[in-house]
Amino acid sequence: MRELSLHLLDIAENSLSAGAATVNISLEYKPGVLRFRVSDNGKGMEKEFLDKVTSPFTTSRTTRKVGMGIPLLKNSAEITGGSFRIKSGLGAGTVVEADFITSSIDRIPIGNIDETMKALILSNPSQDFELKFKNGEKEYELKTVDIKNYLKGVPIQNSDIINWIGESIREGLKEIFGGVLNEISG
Repeated sequence: MRELSLHLLDIAENSLSAGAATVNISLEYKPGVLRFRVSDNGKGMEKEFLDKVTSPFTTSRTTRKVGMGIPLLKNSAEITGGSFRIKSGLGAGTVVEADFITSSIDRIPIGNIDETMKALILSNPSQDFELKFKNGEKEYELKTVDIKNYLKGVPIQNSDIINWIGESIREGLKEIFGGVLNEISG
């Protein structure tokens, strides 16, 4: 996967497949490091499966015997000199974190987070997503549960709403990472 947004899509889909009602996504910049984090309240993983999940030959899918998403994310982070962590437990959800060294020539670009989030929301309107960008004291946050409450019955997948969400995310990225956006997005 050549963009962080594609890793986000893959990990979020794993969360949804695990029965998560809420998926929390964050990108946090600290000098020299971009931290990517996805956490959920899904069913979690047994320890035996968790111990093997970074192997491409471990998957929970029944349609194929290979699972490349988590191993590729781990590799993408580690090739920059960064790190990868995953925590999970049955009934406790899952947390996936990857740190990317932003000065590395091997760091993948952020990609189209706005389009990825729109796709996730459109295909999973009953789930809730929380997106957060942080850079020092500056923060951007979008919670679909708040948007749904504000809409009072208007479907979140309404084209005007979904386009507004995409624009809000694009503006949030620019506002929060503006000074370092070129460094982060490659």
